[in-house]
Amino acid sequence: MKSKITLKELAKLLNVSVSTVSKALHDSPEISPKTAERVRELAKLHNYRPNPVAVNLKKSKTGTIGVVIPNISNSFFARVLSGMEAEAQKHGQQVITYISNESLDREKQICDLLTSGFVDGVLIAVSEETQKKQEYDHLFALLDYDIPVVIYDRINLGLPADKVGVDDEKSFYDAAKYFGAKGLEKIGLASAIHHVGIGQLRIKGYEEALDYENAILKATSTKPDELRKKIKRLITEEKVEALLCTDFESAMMATRIAYEENVNIPGDLKLIGYISKDIAEFLTPSLSYIEQHPQELGSTAVEVLNNRLDGKYESGKFQEKIIATTLVHLESTRF
Repeated sequence: MKSKITLKELAKLLNVSVSTVSKALHDSPEISPKTAERVRELAKLHNYRPNPVAVNLKKSKTGTIGVVIPNISNSFFARVLSGMEAEAQKHGQQVITYISNESLDREKQICDLLTSGFVDGVLIAVSEETQKKQEYDHLFALLDYDIPVVIYDRINLGLPADKVGVDDEKSFYDAAKYFGAKGLEKIGLASAIHHVGIGQLRIKGYEEALDYENAILKATSTKPDELRKKIKRLITEEKVEALLCTDFESAMMATRIAYEENVNIPGDLKLIGYISKDIAEFLTPSLSYIEQHPQELGSTAVEVLNNRLDGKYESGKFQEKIIATTLVHLESTRF
């Protein structure tokens, strides 16, 4: 009699990762035909079944979707959630919200709860710690249970799932090119999120705009004290003419340091940050920012999930929707 087997056990027998097995079973083009065949043959041999609960759910939807938010103190995610709630209401759905607090362990706990079968699908922005450690088995477990998953915002991940994000790379490419076209030569970058996907994409856009060899004026660190020292060096010693800040922390820090060092914004230093409109407009001077249209991102994520639930997308072929950002010029980039 053939024995039942888990996803992890299959991976161990094949000497591959859990993610490779999951991708192969979901017909991901990332997996070679030879490896995919090995996985399917062994799965068949051991009578592997993904998830009996999910099979029953296909017959009756719960009308509930799970949303995993990494950081509720970030107003961006609050606005994303607002967009999700509004779109879910159009579909007669309820939203259950979970907060990972950027923790891998908490994210694992949440995913375990979500595999119990009481949600039709999951929308998740992966935590910083998960990305830093690159531990994604709990996310592949959701896919293994045949639960539709949409990765939102932080989409620079090799997961076989639908994704909705913003054009992070292009936003900083365009911003750096804008300053170059205005005749500025010393264009710097500050980041407290250089270790995660969205930060890396923004830095990549900056570097490409300045042809790499010129993109050397960077201040990056996850440690506030160290980041502060590096930003201060860019502003006071390197005397950068413009500074692109990839996140709220680096933008606020740069603004404060300029004030403390009597560096005039925008006369001596132009600043652009990834911060919300609600804060940018009330700073002195007001801070030019990248508008990410979070409500649109949230509503689009719910729309993509429902298209998947309704069978409008082909199995094994995943959608990637990119929301265009807008560079909003306020006082800090005035020429």
